[in-house]
Amino acid sequence: MTLLIINADDYGLTEATSRAILQCHKHGVLTSTSVLVPAPAFATTVGLLEGYPKLGVGVHLALVGEDPPVLTAAEVPSLVDDHGRFPISWKQFAASAAKGRINPEDVERELTAQIRAVQAEGVSLTHLDSHQHLHEWPTLWPVIQRLAAVAGVKAVRTTRSSGLGPMSILGRLAAVRAKRAGLLTTQSFAGFSHSGSLTEPELLKLIDSISSSSQSVEIGCHPGAVHDPDRARYDWSYHWAEEAAGLRSTTVSERIASAGFQLGTFGDLR
Repeated sequence: MTLLIINADDYGLTEATSRAILQCHKHGVLTSTSVLVPAPAFATTVGLLEGYPKLGVGVHLALVGEDPPVLTAAEVPSLVDDHGRFPISWKQFAASAAKGRINPEDVERELTAQIRAVQAEGVSLTHLDSHQHLHEWPTLWPVIQRLAAVAGVKAVRTTRSSGLGPMSILGRLAAVRAKRAGLLTTQSFAGFSHSGSLTEPELLKLIDSISSSSQSVEIGCHPGAVHDPDRARYDWSYHWAEEAAGLRSTTVSERIASAGFQLGTFGDLR
């Protein structure tokens, strides 16, 4: 039987996004979420997770995404711009790293603070992943491995799939490293090419495409609310509400059941 983990990224992005994620779990097929600690609504919504004990919770480690770090800019100067914020995307981060401007000690301090912020709320963590999948970069992997060991986290996301794109290649390499480190991960990842557009029809296609020979699969998604003025600052062109509707669809839940998949979390990996 295939273990199917359906994980929503960016919990804490906005209050409406966090509540939409919780509703997709309560009334749909969502089984897991990843908390974006530097995001504006982390402090006001992290406490809501206590009411959803069956929802798997990980940390969406962030070094990009235009929000300020958890630590002060003075504590992690190599990670922020002149305004004290992370770069918007991995491209800016990569450019700085290539020039030797990223201090690995700053990275470890900041990501440690993000994990501790979630654990301080009494949340038991099932996994680690990251904003724009930076945790899979070979240069950052030693930090991720140490963080997982210190935090007692036993699973990480790896974006390996059947494709030949950069993320699939990085995902496969990360899966090898995870195995060597004794960390658990899914056998495959689905939804990367659908990021922000995993509507009900696309979700159904994705479910149908999952091989019955797979032992475990993660589907990554980004549900949100129909109306959310706080989200206007994030120009991502995502179909937030449509993704949420697909995750709450009875057609989707019936398709998963008929395919014989077992819904679960990273905590169910063996």
